[in-house]
Formats: sequence, C-alpha cells, structure tokens
Amino acid sequence: MIAGATVFIYDFEGRFEPQNMLKVIQDFKVTSFCAPPTVYRFMIREDLSKYDLSHLEYCTTAGEALNPNVFLEWKEKTGIMIYESYGQTETTLVLGTYPFVEPNPGSMGMQNPQFDIDVLDNEGNPCKPGEQGQLVIRTDKVKPLGLFKEYYRNPELTEKAHNNGVYYTGDVVWYDENGYFWFVSRADDVIKSSGYRIGPFEVESALMSHPAVVECAITGVPDEIRGMVVKATVVLSNEYKKHAGPELIKELQDHVKSVTAPYKYPRIIEFVDELPKTISGKIRRVEIRENDRK
Repeated sequence: MIAGATVFIYDFEGRFEPQNMLKVIQDFKVTSFCAPPTVYRFMIREDLSKYDLSHLEYCTTAGEALNPNVFLEWKEKTGIMIYESYGQTETTLVLGTYPFVEPNPGSMGMQNPQFDIDVLDNEGNPCKPGEQGQLVIRTDKVKPLGLFKEYYRNPELTEKAHNNGVYYTGDVVWYDENGYFWFVSRADDVIKSSGYRIGPFEVESALMSHPAVVECAITGVPDEIRGMVVKATVVLSNEYKKHAGPELIKELQDHVKSVTAPYKYPRIIEFVDELPKTISGKIRRVEIRENDRK
C-alpha cells in the first residue's frame, strides 16, 4: 500500500493446475509474479504461447532452490529472468537477487547487508570460495533486526540453533569469487554414500534437465554396502508417462552421469504422480524417507 501497488492473491483449492494460474496472470494483467519453484516447474511445461503474458515484467521465487534449467527455460519462453532469494521462517531475506543484481541461474543471490553472514565447515572454520559449509548468521557484535528471538517454548532447540554468537541456518551452501551464493541441501538431507557426501539439489537439477522429468526429489536409502544410496522420486511429463519402466530408468541414470559426477547418479528411481509438499509448495523429502522406512 505504501508503494501504491496492488497485491493480488490467487487462492486455489485442490490440485494445482498451471493452466489456471497462467489464465489468472493473463486476465488480471499481473505485472510482478512471485511463486515457489514448483509453480515455475509446472508452468514451463505448458504452451505459453496460448497466454498473453505481455503485462508481466518481474518474476521472483523463494521457498526452495530454483533449478537452473527452469530459470533458463522460463527466460527462453517469456523473456523474463527469475530473481531468486533466500530466507527462513526464523529470518527475513538473508540472500537475494536484487533489482540491481544480475541473476545467475541456480544462485540464491548475494548477501543482504543487514546480516553478518558466513559459511562454516564442520569444525566451525570459515570456508573459502567454492568450499561447502553451513550458512550462519553471526550475532556476536550485534543481533540484527529480522532474526527470530526463540523457538516457542523450546529452549533446547533454540540453544542448538543459536549459540556462542552464531545462528546456524541448517542449510549447506557455497559461494563463488563474485559473491553469489549457491544452495547444496539442508544439512540433514546430505546423503553419505561410499564415503562421498552428495547434495540432493545438484542431482535434482541434473535430472530436471532431462525432458522426461517435471519435478523430482532426491533422498537417501539405507544400504548395507554403501551406507546410503541415492534414490530419485520422479514425476514424469505426460508424453513420457507411457514409457515409465526399466529403459527410461537407465536413460535417466545415464543422463545424470553425463551431467554431474557419475557416483551421484540415483541407483533407485521411483515414478509417482505427485510429490508430497507443504502448503507453501516445498517438497517434503522427510515424508518420502519416512515412507521408505515402512
């Protein structure tokens, strides 16, 4: 209201239908659109030429990491770049692709100057560019506005996340020489297989670059020999659903091997109609892991 803008909220019930979302954007001449990556993943599978999106000027996303191929395909089909950002329920915006920052496909953006952030390894030492570690917010000098006070009636969890002047986000990231930050996974989502540490997001992005895959979730499955093996739970595009079977599984595995390090390929692939999600559209990998234990 302060900016003199109108906030348009589209509240739908039941299953998300990308066609309906695109029609709303068209009919109400939406100029700035914000949605979690899941929405973009489904919309790029539609024939966007059927919709008048000429009023759309600015697209943003948050909630979970945006796969680079989704960014590139959306830009190719609409001419609009997606500006990604990162924050938590416990924080305000920590990293962002601001209007003056050139979006870098797959990156969460750059540091919000409001926060004194760092990336720490398992021993608590600062990581160098290119090294993976946990994203933290330092509060030893000053506690910034926008950082939560505590977890409600849970002092143990509060102490675990925020102690010795450091708030631990629980997210594994790395940053490059130019100051862009890149998401790897939640710290508890990292898969340890045969001595390797595998971040789900990289494998998911590799799978998402195959035309058969609309969306996917990478999780770890216990294995007697390797400790854990990589599993992919995959939603196929309509034209590939009839090909679901051993041959397509082999094709997807070979595709991942060609895009990223071969040892990261999913040894198990399960095809499903949809992935479990939170009300905000985040994929619930924990639910997939729990179902696999049953």
